[in-house]
Amino acid sequence: MPTVYEKLTLYGKAQIDYADIIARYPWIVQRNLNCILSPDSDGLLCGLLMTHFLDWRVRGFYDGKILVIENGIVAQDCVFLDMEIFRSHVRSVGQHMLLYNKNNTPPNWKNFGNCFAPNNVRGYDASHDFRLKYPFGTIHLLIPVLNKIQKLEIPTTAITPLLFTDGTWMNLLQYTENSLDWIHFLQADDPGNPLHGIFLNDHYSLHSLMVAMDEFLRKRDKISVPRERGDRIAITIRGGEGLPHNLERDGETFHFKDEAKKRGEAFIRLLADLTDWKYDSAKWSWGKWMLYRFTKGDFASSRLNGQTFASLMARNPLSFAITSSQNLEYTIEEPDLLPS
Repeated sequence: MPTVYEKLTLYGKAQIDYADIIARYPWIVQRNLNCILSPDSDGLLCGLLMTHFLDWRVRGFYDGKILVIENGIVAQDCVFLDMEIFRSHVRSVGQHMLLYNKNNTPPNWKNFGNCFAPNNVRGYDASHDFRLKYPFGTIHLLIPVLNKIQKLEIPTTAITPLLFTDGTWMNLLQYTENSLDWIHFLQADDPGNPLHGIFLNDHYSLHSLMVAMDEFLRKRDKISVPRERGDRIAITIRGGEGLPHNLERDGETFHFKDEAKKRGEAFIRLLADLTDWKYDSAKWSWGKWMLYRFTKGDFASSRLNGQTFASLMARNPLSFAITSSQNLEYTIEEPDLLPS
């Protein structure tokens, strides 16, 4: 009898089966859905992709500490992009390492039954496979899935932002063997796969790619301000207490301050110009947000092992990610904070 974990994986397969992924998670290619993004370059690229091709609507952002969501929108009716949500009734796509030991799967692991996560797909865990974990971004998962229902052409101008996000280009050089394995697993070595033009492009030499990446980073830096890089939207409370410094209260709801919104939109427009994925501001929510604050923690002062992982799973965290072989960051849902 297969375990819950085995039912949720494609363990042992040499390459991903995108048709099977769509069969498991048909909502990924459904039109006119609401989504919530992580507020960094990967999440913003995912938002651009889905709003451009599938007419999704960005209803808010979640950074692991703060959730802002448009008033009247229910979180479980949204798809979380670039963040795995440990709730079976919430749809999500992410790319983090999640399981500690596949030989001792938590009894509530079915909470990820509605989550597309590549390390889970391959049956990888931190105890046995941390060095083999997925090295790219969530955007690199979504592109070939969408390509199964409509042909996606990736312009050469999109190579730099798609290699920049989540340190992908650095991982290609630093973790070459693992990156090559995942390129094959994602079928990016197939010329018909749109990832082929990103990872196997013949447009750049190594030096010319360095120059192009430097040009992209300088454009990013023009958007940056002290203590806030231009490739992300800062939401989390600075110092841990009080109102997030980029938000303003408007009665019961919140909105971005004008300067913060301008910076966020400037980077999104930069990504849109390079990818040819249109930024339609009408599809993105920048205010009338309800704000929910969660309890965030990690194992920095303790040790990640089977016992501590099991204890955390018993607390039913909202989201979490194993960030190193010794540490895990998690978010605990406080009572009545997440709309349901």
